[in-house]
Amino acid sequence: MKLLEYVNLKVVESLKGKDLLTWLDYSSEEIGQLLDLAVDLKGLAKSNVYPPLLAEKTLGLIFEKHSTRTRISFEVGMNQLGGKAMYMHARDLQIGRGEPISDTGKVLSGYLDGIMIRANSHKMVEELADAATIPVINGLTDLFHPCQALADLLTIYEVKGHLSGRKLAYVGDGNNVAHSLIIACAHLGVDITIASPKGFEISNAILGKAQKIATLNGSIILTTNNPIEAVSNADVIYTDVWTSMGQEEETAARLKAFEGYQINDNLVKHAKPDYLFLHCLPAHREEEVATSIIDGPHSAVFQQAENRLHAQKAILASILS
Repeated sequence: MKLLEYVNLKVVESLKGKDLLTWLDYSSEEIGQLLDLAVDLKGLAKSNVYPPLLAEKTLGLIFEKHSTRTRISFEVGMNQLGGKAMYMHARDLQIGRGEPISDTGKVLSGYLDGIMIRANSHKMVEELADAATIPVINGLTDLFHPCQALADLLTIYEVKGHLSGRKLAYVGDGNNVAHSLIIACAHLGVDITIASPKGFEISNAILGKAQKIATLNGSIILTTNNPIEAVSNADVIYTDVWTSMGQEEETAARLKAFEGYQINDNLVKHAKPDYLFLHCLPAHREEEVATSIIDGPHSAVFQQAENRLHAQKAILASILS
């Protein structure tokens, strides 16, 4: 406790026992406090100090999709906070043989202190959270990727010094990453423009909810089909793969639809000279992003990937402690 008092480390008390399915369910103040906590926890980690906030806690990790960053960052995060993580692929559980996810949630609630799930369907995660009596964290669904968005904002804060009033340009598929990003930006006063081809825009329903949050925090959210318009005068340029897991049969059609949306040397000329490039990874070099950009001096993609660990530690410490 002396250590915690010394660094003034504060978990977000209002989040204790709360699910994290989407940032729509959190207040702007809570997200800001999580970001502050992530900064503190990262600072301690760099000094090889790991406060055992989750001693004797066990987090179950359920995966329907392959993972590198999500699995490893959650496992390491629990370990660094003094707890344990248990990996479970869906095919190895009874849900892989047809057991209702609600039954699984009730059973696991008797064994674990929390569940992180990376699933194909957001509806499935909602059903799990409704049935479970322990917190459920969304590690990725078809609609949202909240943990990624917190790591993204942590990276922008570290590199740019502040968030409010910064312009972020997201160029690419209006997918789960884009959905969580616009909500998180709206909460913390970041201006964001989304450029997607026709037919691949973000959800209008989610956009409408984010716009309401943005109005309260002075954030501007714009959508366009023009990548140059989005990138113009941007502080941050962000993209994601054009074809996500489970969409492989759409690859040829998507490559054609996304022509002109590559982040390359010509496009970034329209951004601020000190622009920051982000990508949630894995990346397809010379597809959605030129090698010269992702491996160039403006890129912080590996700092961003590391920040998944620190952002998620803040989430875990607040929800499970």
